[in-house]
Amino acid sequence: MKKKENKHLIFDNPKKIDLKFFIKLALSFLLSFFYKIKLNLIFPREKRTLKYKVSICAIFKNEAKYLREWIEFHKIVGVEHFYLYNNFSTDDYLSVLTPYIDSGLVTLIDWPVMQGQMSAYRNCVERFQNETQWIGFIDIDEFVCPNSFDKIGDFLEQFKKRPIVIVYWRYFGSSGILERDENTLVTESFFSCWEKYADIGKCFYNTNYDYAPDLKGNEWMHYRWGKYKNQKLPPVNVFDNVCVLGFNPVGTDKMPIQINHYVVKSLNEYKEKSKKGDACFKENGHNMSYFYEHERKSQFADFHIFRYLSELKLNIEESYKLEKINGGGYTRIVFSKHCAIFQKRRAA
Repeated sequence: MKKKENKHLIFDNPKKIDLKFFIKLALSFLLSFFYKIKLNLIFPREKRTLKYKVSICAIFKNEAKYLREWIEFHKIVGVEHFYLYNNFSTDDYLSVLTPYIDSGLVTLIDWPVMQGQMSAYRNCVERFQNETQWIGFIDIDEFVCPNSFDKIGDFLEQFKKRPIVIVYWRYFGSSGILERDENTLVTESFFSCWEKYADIGKCFYNTNYDYAPDLKGNEWMHYRWGKYKNQKLPPVNVFDNVCVLGFNPVGTDKMPIQINHYVVKSLNEYKEKSKKGDACFKENGHNMSYFYEHERKSQFADFHIFRYLSELKLNIEESYKLEKINGGGYTRIVFSKHCAIFQKRRAA
């Protein structure tokens, strides 16, 4: 028998419930206890002069129309710098990024490497780990949303003695939108989601530690060990529970922080995404079966991110004004109309 979920999480890979499963489960309890003691006894290097507390590393391809909202949102929740790796983009991404580069907020790296996501992450660690306390590895369709705190850095403050923190995904569907007006926000347009969080997400790396040798497959993104003085150390999740052997100890539905993963967006955007390939995998699995699989699980709503929308809209408006002053193109976005439509829909 295979189990697809537990009380709080949906499994990315269904778990076969057999004797081997229970042996691994028991062993995970023992290892978690052992590593928790070990983590608490290690005092990593801390006295360093760093430019930033929280930074994000991301690789992108032809996502210019999403970059402004993504950057402006993460500025609000405390991201101080962005290391962005361009992977064969042919759209007008530079017109969006140039003001942020000029202000020192964005470091842009050209990365013409096929399936270059993992190598870009490694490059970021090697080049920039001495500039920032934390590096989060996320994509442009992912938004890190603090729930119990206002800032990501405030949340991460309690993990000073942890090498890696895993923040879990919440998958969002299309909310029934076939073609989205690009003058609307991703974070406002899509609110239908899966009932439970995924048992995978993305990692925030504490540069007081070293990275352990590479793991195989896509584990770099979702699950990663750290190292200090040749001692390998496992990641913890947002509840400070050690994650080993594929188990994620989560005892509540209330996440202090989450990653909103807008994996499909609207149907027309999903079709665009399907055509451009993948920065990690050679085989692009973004077919219509994948779309409908995510749609049919999106029977619930999540509005955690809405508490940042007013500030986000004002900041985006301001960024357009600054771009105009600096000689860039300027198109005014009217948010109030879309907001009014949404408010009426909710009231009904």
